[in-house]
Amino acid sequence: MSRADAAVFGFLLLNTVLLAILELLYLPLYIGSVQFPISAAVAAVTTPLLVAEAGRISRSRRVAGAPLVLWFAVVLVFGVFGPGGDVVLLGSDWRTLLLIGGGALPSAMMLGMVLAKPGR
Repeated sequence: MSRADAAVFGFLLLNTVLLAILELLYLPLYIGSVQFPISAAVAAVTTPLLVAEAGRISRSRRVAGAPLVLWFAVVLVFGVFGPGGDVVLLGSDWRTLLLIGGGALPSAMMLGMVLAKPGR
């Protein structure tokens, strides 16, 4: 991996952390009296893109899967041990399941597609 690729990869990982934190903070969003977990849709779109870009940078499985693993770790750590000891993840609430499923499943599918390309 060249220096430019390493810099782009570091930027991808930084974006992964920031997106995971923002998605957690906007998870309990309400519009009026209606629950509106837009962060699950954001996770379903952005996390697979980060995985695809990491897979473009390097042929390594570790590099390609790093955004997915980091996103999942940040969601779990900051969701359970949130700022000031607050629990950000909402237990077994449907919004929590939607966020984790929306971020992890499409990203895992993208990781499979990236790793299945010829020449790996």
